[in-house]
Amino acid sequence: MLTTPPSLLARLRGSPERDAWERFVEMYTPLFFTWAQRLSLDDHDAADLVQDLFTVLVEQLPHFVYDPHKSFRAWLKTILLNRQRNRVRRLAVEKVIVHPDLNQVAGENEPIVELEEAEYRQYLVGRTLALMQAEFQPQTWQACWEFVVCGRTADEVAKELGVSVNAVYLAKSRVLRRLREELAGLLD
Repeated sequence: MLTTPPSLLARLRGSPERDAWERFVEMYTPLFFTWAQRLSLDDHDAADLVQDLFTVLVEQLPHFVYDPHKSFRAWLKTILLNRQRNRVRRLAVEKVIVHPDLNQVAGENEPIVELEEAEYRQYLVGRTLALMQAEFQPQTWQACWEFVVCGRTADEVAKELGVSVNAVYLAKSRVLRRLREELAGLLD
C-alpha cells in the first residue's frame, strides 16, 4: 500500500510533491468542469477557466491553512467564480458580446447555484474510492466493497472469498481508515 500523510491538503501545503498535485488534479478536475458547465460555458471556455483555476491553486494551496469551521469547497468555488468574473469583465472591456447567463455570474448580488451538500460529498467520496482502489489487493478491496457497500454479512463475504471473517473486518478497517485519511479536511 502507498504510504501517504493523512491529508491531501497537508501534503500540498507541506511540500509540493508531484504525487499530491497529481492526486488533487485527478480528484478535482471533473468537479471544476461541472461547476464551469453550470456557468453555461462551452467546453473551450470551461477548459480555460479550469486551467486558470489550477494556476491560482498552485500559488495558493501551499499557503492555504485549513480551518475546520470554514468550507474548503466554498473557498474553491469562490476562486473559480472570481476568475470567471474577471474573465467576463475583461471580455466586456474588449467589447465582446457575452452570453446573458454569464452576465448573471458577474453580478455582485446574484445568487450562485450551489452544489448540494450530498452531491458534493457523493462525488468526492466516489472519486476518492476510485483513485484508492489501486492501492489495495483485489481481494481486500472486494471484501470491503461487498461488506460495506453491498451490505452483505461478513460471514457471506468470507465464504465467497475463501478468507476468515476476521479478514473481512480487517479489509473494511484498512480501506475505511485510508478513505478517512484521504478525505481529511476535504469534507466540510
